[in-house]
Amino acid sequence: MSTSSTPASSVPLMPPQVAAEATARLPDIADLSARLRFCPKDGRIWLGDQRMLLIHLSALADLRRELVGALGLAAARGLFTRMGYASGCKDAEFARRIRPGDDLNAFYVGPQMHALEGIVHVEPVRVEVDIESGRYYGEFLWHGSSEVDAHVAAFGMSAEPVCWMQIGYASGYTSIFMGQPILHREVECRATGSRHCRIVGKPVHEWDDPNPDLIYLQPDSLGSLYRAAAPSVPPAFTGLPAQPADARRQPGLIGLSSGFLAAHHLLQKVARTSASVLFLGETGVGKEMFARSLHASSDRAAMPFVAINCAAIPENLIESELFGVERGAFTGALQSRPGRFERAHGGTIFLDEIGTLNLAAQGKLLRVLQEREVERVGGTETRRVDVRVIAATNADLRAESRRGNFREDLFYRLNVFPVRIPPLRERREDIPLLVRHFLLKYADRHKRPVAGVTDRGMDRLIDYEFPGNVRELENIIERAVILAPEDGAPIDVGHLFACGDEVHSPFYGVGQDGSLIDGLTAPDPPAGPAAAGAAADGPATDGPDSLVDSVLANEIPLELLEARLIETAVERAGGNLAEAARMLGLTRAQLAYRYRKGRD
Repeated sequence: MSTSSTPASSVPLMPPQVAAEATARLPDIADLSARLRFCPKDGRIWLGDQRMLLIHLSALADLRRELVGALGLAAARGLFTRMGYASGCKDAEFARRIRPGDDLNAFYVGPQMHALEGIVHVEPVRVEVDIESGRYYGEFLWHGSSEVDAHVAAFGMSAEPVCWMQIGYASGYTSIFMGQPILHREVECRATGSRHCRIVGKPVHEWDDPNPDLIYLQPDSLGSLYRAAAPSVPPAFTGLPAQPADARRQPGLIGLSSGFLAAHHLLQKVARTSASVLFLGETGVGKEMFARSLHASSDRAAMPFVAINCAAIPENLIESELFGVERGAFTGALQSRPGRFERAHGGTIFLDEIGTLNLAAQGKLLRVLQEREVERVGGTETRRVDVRVIAATNADLRAESRRGNFREDLFYRLNVFPVRIPPLRERREDIPLLVRHFLLKYADRHKRPVAGVTDRGMDRLIDYEFPGNVRELENIIERAVILAPEDGAPIDVGHLFACGDEVHSPFYGVGQDGSLIDGLTAPDPPAGPAAAGAAADGPATDGPDSLVDSVLANEIPLELLEARLIETAVERAGGNLAEAARMLGLTRAQLAYRYRKGRD
């Protein structure tokens, strides 16, 4: 089908049903989401005619830990791979029924099912599907793998790819769909430190060495795996602490997501060494907090921690701030004073936004890193310094060095141990923990009684993209604490997003009939006696269309209609604007603005 990495001139002629696109794109998922129904009354979840389950990711992590400990790594991997294979086979049968007549769109049911089931977001890179000729090649990126999250929560980072169940699913789904054995391999994995997971799939006979992976897909091989399992678990999986992951974390760091735990795992590995560390991440992700925790966990914890924001110091003063100045070195230098490196002697210096340093300062910094000596501005004496350097940046220093804005030799000197801190939108599981932490912090600081956040408010926080990351979340919570009702009522959406900065992501809720509805759409009210009676007597004549007809026939102005609707909702809610907003599917802030506007 589609090739995004192959030039058009080299694409062989294919049957008409195999399309060639510049970019592989997944079809709309509405036909799948419409078939997912929740039935709380009888405790069932259905996807089409298949019963589904929702499980806790933490439970999957615990199961993974126990199986690896009891059976060994190889046998546990075989079990998870076979489980995924069986699930993929079931979904392949479902795919042909839901999208008949279009092989490519029908094939994409599998990747989209992964997203719908909360397993992983699949991005096609290169896909070729031709059932008639048996041609298949698939290359995909996996983003936000739940299996990686479970594995990292149980064991930390891994030396090998860990998406065993998802690889089994991809192989089972494609084998049934194509009518021949297809094998997928995970060539990159986020659990090993990659930015994302990458898989490649093709028919078994096209692989040079399929047997190392096929053993996990063969039913008869499991017995041999059990018998061959070593009596002791590999070193990476021994001595697992019984306490939860958050109990093993340095003070000040809060999170349970796989992205957070991966960064924390790297921090633990490097803490007791003297290696330079480079924290990478967007503005507001908490790079200085990680740096402080790294210092507190190091052998230098009792010595000074000196932080400097390189972007906040004028270029003509940056050298004197870093390396010190001698009296009379320039106008205004009335006395000699040490720089930040001297003040951090024996401890740690944290250079935030290091990408903003000018080239002259970069050259002197490189000398300090190499020689462990500083020379004050206007001075001739060199002073020895014993300092651990931690740097942080939100810029791509490699790209900046190619452009000539950052010294390449300094980049390689700093890039000894890079640690990427993921943005908050990639670690949404941490939002409730961070919210609770900031609520306690600012309720105490501002002496305000706060009873927590409503479920609706928490849903909106988890939906929000947080371009400002943890720093923005902290500001939102502080503002909400200040705006919160003085009677101690819970914080709601209107307190959290009072400045119109709410952004909605496509999360889904449950409608009255069990179907998925958009998270911001107000659910249909339950049918009352009048509605039931109307249904029994015959088709209802009331509805949105008849209401629109009535409004247009009577030439009712839109402003008057909106004002009357809002006033009625507020009256029925007894003056409670939050309750009235829920009736109308608005935030409290939106309703309050329109309510005041209508009364002016």
